[in-house]
Amino acid sequence: MQDIFCVEDDADIKELIEYTLSSSGFRVTGFDSAAAFWEGMKTKTPSLVLLDIMLPDEDGMQILKKLKASGKTASIPTIMLTAKSGQIDKIKALDGGADDYVTKPFDIPELISRINAVLRRSAKKTTAGVLKLGNITVDSNSRRVTVGENEVTLTYKEFELLSQLIRNKGLVMTRDKLMVSVWGTDFKGESRTVDVHIRTLRQKLGAAGSCIETVRNVGYKVD
Repeated sequence: MQDIFCVEDDADIKELIEYTLSSSGFRVTGFDSAAAFWEGMKTKTPSLVLLDIMLPDEDGMQILKKLKASGKTASIPTIMLTAKSGQIDKIKALDGGADDYVTKPFDIPELISRINAVLRRSAKKTTAGVLKLGNITVDSNSRRVTVGENEVTLTYKEFELLSQLIRNKGLVMTRDKLMVSVWGTDFKGESRTVDVHIRTLRQKLGAAGSCIETVRNVGYKVD
């Protein structure tokens, strides 16, 4: 049985989520504050976190940032569940490492479908093992990237972007495909997000970054 942590300060919403997901075969633990959530993390590592943004003590985006900054928790799938429906909020969350973004009010069957989809994607990433391309090594389990003997520090999305390109070595990945596979969304009109991340990824990889080829008007590939 998979454990889900739900961080939600609205008692009615939290109770609804706990009841529905428990009925769907998940083991759910609810927290009404960031402090309670961090205490819970000391005793158990969940399979997925449902995270509200507006909490009474610590902003949900700050929680997300801390989760993705730690090697122990970076791979835990996270779905933002929030009343903030603006595009900028969604982009910030997805760029910050969230696997999905659901706005309130939400449809319970759809939420369950999204949770299952994120868990499936996460399972595939966990079993991917070690990826190699030239002198670049990507360890999907420890989330470490090295170029030769040197470790390279990447953001959560940069890591996922590099992993996705290497897994599809020799294939052209369109910007739309990368948005879906890395950001978990077909957010139309946001191909610039991919371009910006590719640019910083190349810079961080140094000379090895030249392996990422631009396919004009289409997307990117590695060989």
